[in-house]
Amino acid sequence: MSLPDRFAVIADIHGNADALRAVLRDIDAQEIGTVLHLGDVFSGPLAAAETWDLLRSRAFPTVRGNHDRHLIEQRRDEMMPSDRTAFDDLPPEALGWLRGLPMVLELGEAFLCHATPGDDQIYWLEDVNTQGQVLSAPRATVSARLGGVTQTLILCAHTHLPRIVRLGAQLIVNPGSVGCPAYDDLHPVPHVVQTGTPDACYAVLTRAGTTWQVTHRHVPYDSTHMVALARARGREDWATALATGWLGG
Repeated sequence: MSLPDRFAVIADIHGNADALRAVLRDIDAQEIGTVLHLGDVFSGPLAAAETWDLLRSRAFPTVRGNHDRHLIEQRRDEMMPSDRTAFDDLPPEALGWLRGLPMVLELGEAFLCHATPGDDQIYWLEDVNTQGQVLSAPRATVSARLGGVTQTLILCAHTHLPRIVRLGAQLIVNPGSVGCPAYDDLHPVPHVVQTGTPDACYAVLTRAGTTWQVTHRHVPYDSTHMVALARARGREDWATALATGWLGG
């Protein structure tokens, strides 16, 4: 597959069907025909089956995220609550689709992965220190995480933070998260990531000579229904994140 001169990148929907619907509407309004998808599709206390219904006919090139992997590799009793809720909501067809997704994709000049080429849980553009602070990774660390990747355009996700980093001729793009603007995690140490906005986020890339111009689009949408779903399932943390883009602090 060769990349068109303009395309969209989405990631980290996490079962937020209303955010996905808003993003797809925004993409369609711009008449963007190609969408690349960086994984973590369903996991969350929201609307996994509805998310599947929105995606199933779209046939976006997609890589598998760490939570997608949990849904197909872990026993239900081993899953964390967000994975377990999504697992219970999804039809077998959706789980079968996840099993067929690759961990990485190479599309001509582009390399796609969820987190880093060799590990779907390591942040590429950020580090977490021993105090749980999320910091921009130094240039040398970002470069080392390339491994043997030589493509000039690298698309990664996982942190939910919209960013770009240029390393000479190589451009690394994180499109941000469609459906989960704040979360906490235990890996590698307990920490919190907060975007500070409840908007659904994705990226549009436009060819600019030999490189790419990147626009991160923040799409407002009515999160009331998703907030209510999270709250009804006892996930006040998700409800706060969806309503505000923060987890409190």
